[in-house]
Amino acid sequence: MTFANIENGKRKAAVLVAGSWGTALAMVLSENGFEVTLWTRTEAQAAEVNGKHRNDKYLPDCPLPESMTATTSMEQALAGAEVVLFTAPSSAMRDVARQAAPFLSPNALVIHATKGFEAETLKRMITVLSEELGRPEDSLCVLSGPSHAEEVAKQQPTTVVVASADQNRAEQAQDSFINSYFRVYTNPDVVGVEVGGAIKNIIAIGAGMTDGLGFGDNAKAALLTRGLAEISRLGTAMGANPLTFAGLAGVGDLVVTCNSKHSRNWRAGHKLAQGIPLAEVLEQMGMVVEGVKTTKAARYLSQKYDVEMPIADQLYSVLFEGVEPTTAVNRLMGRGRTHESEQVARDWGLHQS
Repeated sequence: MTFANIENGKRKAAVLVAGSWGTALAMVLSENGFEVTLWTRTEAQAAEVNGKHRNDKYLPDCPLPESMTATTSMEQALAGAEVVLFTAPSSAMRDVARQAAPFLSPNALVIHATKGFEAETLKRMITVLSEELGRPEDSLCVLSGPSHAEEVAKQQPTTVVVASADQNRAEQAQDSFINSYFRVYTNPDVVGVEVGGAIKNIIAIGAGMTDGLGFGDNAKAALLTRGLAEISRLGTAMGANPLTFAGLAGVGDLVVTCNSKHSRNWRAGHKLAQGIPLAEVLEQMGMVVEGVKTTKAARYLSQKYDVEMPIADQLYSVLFEGVEPTTAVNRLMGRGRTHESEQVARDWGLHQS
């Protein structure tokens, strides 16, 4: 697969939609020589990007490249696009893909960078895109890893991973994004990369809660360690390579999301620990908090695959059953005794002699 030249010598890319992550990744593509068009649902946002070269709701105080444009026309956004990046929230991915399908070039490289499951079907985003775009899953890519949009937009050093069953397409995606501040690795384990990116958002809500409750580093370390085990258990049951969770899409993404106020999921958990109801928290955030719906999806996935996920279960009880965060912590601390080496071996699919 090679990129064709167009009239002005630049390759074209489209980013659907113009949230914080989509805008930051559009800036990377623009830096790498692409002519980038952002697709947005609102005329006001398109006018702000085109007229002021800003997207202040999602990336305040961050000037955008003047060459970057925005449109509410899907046909216009995708015209000539050789790279198409989907960054729609998981709840909107199917609708956005359905709108894009009629205008997508058959040779376009399709990538998504969304960390979540479709709540109604429990499907991964690659599957949703495959169904709506009429393309095999093996031809699609996912970009994930430890990355805050605010830092990427400021060109601070960031390292991510792009996964695809098709190594050639993974390398094309790698070539599209990699530069001096944005390093990209490839990985064939699409399931592991998608599961790691999605489930870590649940643990990040828990991390925000522990910080909001005034707990210290001991509690945070335990949460991250056992949270990573839950990610690995579910991912492995779904067909992932457990080694993926020791990399950027696993422990890397978990660490950055659980330890930063940039994280929407961390901020949501912190607010919940202050006693603010979930509906009010989400209203205050003003942006999608993927971990909330992912917690519900994880509850059903753990049942489907018969996987034990006590942290996700307790966070579900806080989010959807009115359980106090302190009660959830006490339930976790009061669980039955176990042997760590045996538990770790089970978590990571290892066999003890």
